[in-house]
Amino acid sequence: MDTAEKTRALTDPLTLNPLDAKELLSTFGLVGAWVILFAETGLLVGFFFPGDSLLFLAGVAASGVAEEIFGDGTRLSIAGLLIGAPACAIAGAQLGHHLGARYGRRMFDRPESRLFKREYVDKAEYYFNKFGPAKAVVLARFIPIVRTFLNPVAGMLEMPAKRFLLWNVVGGIIWTDGVILAGYYLARQIIDIIPPEKIDTYLVPAVLVIVLISVLPILFEVWRERRARRRARASGLHGSPAHVGAHRAPDDAE
Repeated sequence: MDTAEKTRALTDPLTLNPLDAKELLSTFGLVGAWVILFAETGLLVGFFFPGDSLLFLAGVAASGVAEEIFGDGTRLSIAGLLIGAPACAIAGAQLGHHLGARYGRRMFDRPESRLFKREYVDKAEYYFNKFGPAKAVVLARFIPIVRTFLNPVAGMLEMPAKRFLLWNVVGGIIWTDGVILAGYYLARQIIDIIPPEKIDTYLVPAVLVIVLISVLPILFEVWRERRARRRARASGLHGSPAHVGAHRAPDDAE
């Protein structure tokens, strides 16, 4: 490796954009995804990491089109993702709960900055009180920033560690594996719609469109079945000759 390559290898991580999920995966791979998920759910400074898009793109990076998007030799292990991602997310959230239970409100007694704002804590506490402990722990996984701060808030508000662990596991698995599998199975459809270099820009719209298209046949079948039931009930109500004649006479006259 010449001097220029060594310099580039050292400086590339320093110029990395921590908000770019695609760049994070390309640079750090599977282990990097695990570490980021742990940091986002367990450390207050990790809230800015793009958890949802990271998981979705990780699923894409484990699919058959991974190298078309991320480059040669960048395909991730789907087994490693489905096992490691929830494990790290659960461990991180459990650490956050432990810290909140240990330090209480003192944990949030710090001046506001770019990395910490009091409103983040207030929002997490609002969701905790609004939905109750169990639902809040699960639902918070799908709300950026809240999923970072709700864990220590749950500890601060004295949610028992064992109960938190139960719902932490449920929410962690649904969130991580659900989003990963969505990316894994929708990767081919996405790359057919948008070019690889623009996948980050059009990620959410593309997913919404694909999900809607996938659901349309089901919605059509439900509508057709309900329509058939209404017709069957109407036929049952008007099945006697008297009823049929009485109701069909106007049609014949028309």
